[in-house]
Order: sequence, then structure tokens, then C-alpha cells
Amino acid sequence: MQYNEFAGVYTLLLTPFNEDLSIDYKTYEEYVAWQASFRPQHLFAVCGSSEMTRLTREERIHCASLAVKNSGGVPVFATANLEADKADEIEEIKALEQQGVSGLVFVTKGMCDRPEEQFEYLSALAGYTDLPVILYEFPGMRPHLMDASVYGKLVETGRFKGIKDTTCLLDKIEEKIAVQGDSNVLQANIPYLFDSWKAGARGVVATPTTCGADLFVKMWSEWTAGDEKAAEKTYWQIINLDNAIDSGFNLSAKYLCRLRGIGFNPIGRGSGELSPARMRSLRAYYDWAHSEGIL
Repeated sequence: MQYNEFAGVYTLLLTPFNEDLSIDYKTYEEYVAWQASFRPQHLFAVCGSSEMTRLTREERIHCASLAVKNSGGVPVFATANLEADKADEIEEIKALEQQGVSGLVFVTKGMCDRPEEQFEYLSALAGYTDLPVILYEFPGMRPHLMDASVYGKLVETGRFKGIKDTTCLLDKIEEKIAVQGDSNVLQANIPYLFDSWKAGARGVVATPTTCGADLFVKMWSEWTAGDEKAAEKTYWQIINLDNAIDSGFNLSAKYLCRLRGIGFNPIGRGSGELSPARMRSLRAYYDWAHSEGIL
């Protein structure tokens, strides 16, 4: 099967913080370059895993700019429509364009119970940019799960190149696949990752890419080469990674990045923290995965 330029692995980017919870931009640049070194098809800056709703607009734009600067040519996408006011959304779209991002991400904006209004809103917003747009069923703004019929209509406009599906239900994933046309249903749910690709999904945008992008790139390379058995074996390894970081994400992913050599503090702007026992568990996972040549 032939895949277009918007298919494949979208690697999510975490946001490192200093002890005073200011952004550690030096570590961020190092981290972006490390993620890009695995050569995913795309980098996704300013995402849920980035704690994007806890960043100021200026911080979001600066992170996107640094992601482009350190991407090594890997295309960068960034979320553009978090603001409540339309004028502010448009201003952020234009600012992100000026930073050199290759595409924009629009969240479904908590409008999934108003399908006609949602269609008009997203279609109109896309008119303010010539960049390709990926949709994101962002759980931070509910109701967030887009009906397949709305997705199909948006695809028909030619402005929307894919959707990060977060339904975590195979039948709902398949409904979107049925109307994806030339766009790309991109899977966020790890348990159904392999099944969704077999059903016709065309990529992945998932939390474990924050600390294990190399595994996803490997699986996608195997899949697109037609080696389904090898891709399934790598999927098993990804399942283990997902289980390892699930509790306490995204701090768990930051700590795993630290174990892999990136200078993250396992802290964020949320209220959680990693216990010593949780960190010991992550270190045990990493020691095993590293000794087996998995990470």
C-alpha cells in the first residue's frame, strides 16, 4: 500500500521544566534533537503530552519555534486553536506559521455534541491558513470524540489531512477509516494499534512516542515494508512500554527519558509526582528493555 506524506509516526514532545516550573528550554532543544534523530515522519509540538493547556500562548509558540529549529528537517505540527476567542486563535495560527511549522493541529474543542456547528467552526478556521491541518480528539476539552460523519465531511473539503483518534474503541476507529478517503486515521490507543493498522489506519500519534519513538519508527518501517510478523513483534514491545509508563504519565515518560540520557526533571505543572517506588519500577523496566536491546 502507498501512504501519503501525512501518514506514519507523529512523535509527541514533552515539556521539560526547571524546579521553579519555568520551561527548561536548553533541555527541550536537546530533547527535540534526540526525538528527531529517530527520523519519525513528523514531530508534534504543543500537544496534550506537552501540557499545552498549562503553557501560555507565548510559551507554546516558542516551543514550536524551537522544535522547528532542532527538528533536523523532520516536519513539525503544533496545536493552534486552544484560545477561547476567535481573534486569538487566528493570531496564534499566524504566529505558528511564522515559526516555520509544517502543519497545524486543531482540537475538536469540546463541540462534538454540536456536529453542524463543529463542522462550520473547523472549516472556517482552516480558511485562515494554507498549511495542512490534522484534527485532534483532545480529552482536555469534552465532549471530544468526533462522529465519523463529521470527519468524513471535513475530509471532503480537502483541508484536513488526518485525525488523532482517541476513542479507544475499534468499531469507532473503523467508522472513521471507512470515510478517511485520502486522509489518515492516526491511532492514539496502544492496545488497538496493530488491529487499527490492519483495519486501514495509517499511522500513530500516541503517548509512548514521547520516550520510545524509536520503537514506533521500527514498527512503521516493518509495517510499510510488508513484514506484518515483525511489526507485530515490535507492537508487543510497545505494549510493554505503554504499560510501564501508563501510571503517572507524563512524569513517568520524563523519568524514562532521563534514564535514556536526556536531562529531564520528572516534574510538571500538574499536581502529581512520582513516588520512589514508581521510579524504581520504571528503572527496572528500563534496565530490562536496555539489556534486551529494545531501548
